[in-house]
Amino acid sequence: MTVLTTAAAAAVAISSQAANAAPSEKPSKDEVKAKVDKLYEEAEQATEKYNGAKEKQEKLQKEISTIQDNVARGQEDLNELRDSMGLAAAAQYRTGSIDSSVQLFLSSDPDDYLDKASTMDQLSAQQVESLKKVQEKQRELAQQRAEASEKLKDLASTRTELGKKKKQVQGKLAEAQKLLNTLTAAEKAALAAEEQRASRSAADRVDLGNTGSASGRAMAAFQAAQSQIGKPYVYGATGTASYDCSGLTSWAYGQAGVSIPRTSQAQASYGTRLSMSELKVGDLVIFYGDLHHVGLYAGNGQVLHAPRSGTVVRYESINNMPFQFGVRI
Repeated sequence: MTVLTTAAAAAVAISSQAANAAPSEKPSKDEVKAKVDKLYEEAEQATEKYNGAKEKQEKLQKEISTIQDNVARGQEDLNELRDSMGLAAAAQYRTGSIDSSVQLFLSSDPDDYLDKASTMDQLSAQQVESLKKVQEKQRELAQQRAEASEKLKDLASTRTELGKKKKQVQGKLAEAQKLLNTLTAAEKAALAAEEQRASRSAADRVDLGNTGSASGRAMAAFQAAQSQIGKPYVYGATGTASYDCSGLTSWAYGQAGVSIPRTSQAQASYGTRLSMSELKVGDLVIFYGDLHHVGLYAGNGQVLHAPRSGTVVRYESINNMPFQFGVRI
């Protein structure tokens, strides 16, 4: 009874404390936005690593396919060499069963026999050469098969890495969506309105007259990117329905007839580095210390880019992100 009474009293005390305690406060719209933005940035970091792994996978698949084609053709060549050697050996066996000196003595036409004997000597030399070719081809095929085997191992580990990066991206995006779902409809609408105002303001400040010494290709790439304004950001996408940051820039330069690498980190090393004051319209602009974001300079301190999940291709102030350097392709 004592124990039960004590337990009941404790339960009442705890209930009383819980009732009197201040309820946990719901995070504000701005706090949610800050957390979501951070998650989107982390998702984009993982996205660029995902893109790199995907690019490596595609490259390995092409290399393996080429090696396998070479091996198949090499095996055909080897079979032909072996067949020709077999035919020559059979011919020698049929004509060489009698000692050559006896054949010469018995021949009704010694001159004809000597001509044939000379041909047989040449055939023997050809066989030696054929044997060398067979051995060389065998070594070549063994080397190619070993190379293909190593690349297949590399491909398997790359596919594993690709799967991990994809899960990281999806995990960050799911976490961000969970946070966004805590907002009311009015709060979501307010956030969307803020982004639209910022995008319109950036578009109004774009100065396409600042082309300077920018190449015709840079301007062509920029104009191609302009035609994609409003398309949604989707990780791993390269157009034309959707894009991620480096997907947009690589696609845009592709439309200008220039092939640049797929990822922002690789694009950062693909041309001449520039300070902010040196930027011209169409130059690449690299952001963040690990170089995980890229856009196209639009003039007057603005960039045209695919920002992050939940947004579309749009203009934005260059100062909204930590600028690292520009790149002129």
